Amino acid sequence: MSLIKSISGIRGTIGGQTGEALTPTDIVKFVSAYTEYIRSVSKNRKLKIVVGRDARISGLMVRNIVVGTLMGAGADVIDIDLATTPTTEIAVTAEHADGGIIITASHNPRQWNALKLLDHNGEFLNAEAGQKVLEIAEQNNYTAAEIDNIGNVTAKDYTEYHIDKVLALPLVDAEAIQEAHLTVAIDTINSVGGKILPRLLERLGVEKTYTINGQLDGNFAHNPEPLPQNLTDIAKLVVDKKAEVGFVVDPDVDRLAIISEDGTMFGEEYTIVSVADYVLSHTPGSTVSNLSSSRALRDVTQAHNQTYTAAAVGEVNVVSQMKKTNAVIGGEGNGGVIYPECHYGRDALVGIALFLTQMVKQHKTPTQLKGKYPEYHISKNRIDLTPSTDINKLLQTIKEKHANDQVNDIDGVKIDFADSWVHLRKSNTEPIIRIYAEAHTPKEADKLAESIKKEIEDLI
Repeated sequence: MSLIKSISGIRGTIGGQTGEALTPTDIVKFVSAYTEYIRSVSKNRKLKIVVGRDARISGLMVRNIVVGTLMGAGADVIDIDLATTPTTEIAVTAEHADGGIIITASHNPRQWNALKLLDHNGEFLNAEAGQKVLEIAEQNNYTAAEIDNIGNVTAKDYTEYHIDKVLALPLVDAEAIQEAHLTVAIDTINSVGGKILPRLLERLGVEKTYTINGQLDGNFAHNPEPLPQNLTDIAKLVVDKKAEVGFVVDPDVDRLAIISEDGTMFGEEYTIVSVADYVLSHTPGSTVSNLSSSRALRDVTQAHNQTYTAAAVGEVNVVSQMKKTNAVIGGEGNGGVIYPECHYGRDALVGIALFLTQMVKQHKTPTQLKGKYPEYHISKNRIDLTPSTDINKLLQTIKEKHANDQVNDIDGVKIDFADSWVHLRKSNTEPIIRIYAEAHTPKEADKLAESIKKEIEDLI
């Protein structure tokens, strides 16, 4: 059983002892704390909170507890029920709500669920706000609403509203997509993507759509993280149906993986690279991704004579950096596209619409598009330490050892070399250091990761 309390939300397995898993008692505790925090920063006497969920088996149970707790705290609830993470984010601003709760454990397995907490902008709480929620939860002292002040619930569906916003983007050309007579294959991993993606593709003008794992039952047909080893069925479907492209999302539809027309992986890291290339060709401006994302975005940005900056890992950090630099496009190397023209949140629908438009406007297949970009490969590793290890001291020593290299320490230690980089981050939940290394070939990336691991092991 697991319960992970962090500034970005509450995540845990379903079932078990209170305080050791995401139990009904824990859900009430953290939703109550969130409501107390939102009330402290809101100017409204009556709170309005949007609630959406993915299609996990535990989703209905968690949603009922969340909605009831909000009502009991005196908040009105806009219940959009089965909805993607970006749909819920958009609904918060559309409703002029005080905040939102997304019930989803993203790419985690079926036994997990989570509470992702939004502010009035439909964006994830920043570190300071998240910490305050955790502190309030530990105090465990709440005041329930009197009988005349109990909240009300309004049920709404924001599916079409979200699609409308995507189709209204100036760089999305549904007419051009329709004229291309495309065939597209999708894997929606038995969650809310199965509700919204077929409708998005229909309204974009895609001629034929083939869907696998489209049932909204939460019984994930494969590991829900959209990594190559989990996507063999969709790759085969693309080839068998002679589709021009395949799209894969995670259970809450904020990550997008692309399958090329020959069944090969376009590469999650290259989702944002390709979409950014298209956006920058029409809209000059800066770009942002996190420190662990591919250098290819930097290269493409500089090829357009624009400025790239890196942010600490985490969507809220990327969004913050994008606002500081007025970036026109940004995201994360896990397939997360953040396009401020629509909203400040990772959104697979935006990624799909922009990528399809790019394909048909430039008359290129996915493999041809991928061939335009510099080739990089990332090696992801970890080194396990004892609980007594001073990880901060280890990272500081590595930083000092590489003082003559280009070092960024806003999130762990990232060392940039001429043709490669390595990023070391400590885990917030385990005594481990995560090691990400990127180079032009898998062999070079692995070699760099191993050399840094040896440096760390020599210090232990």
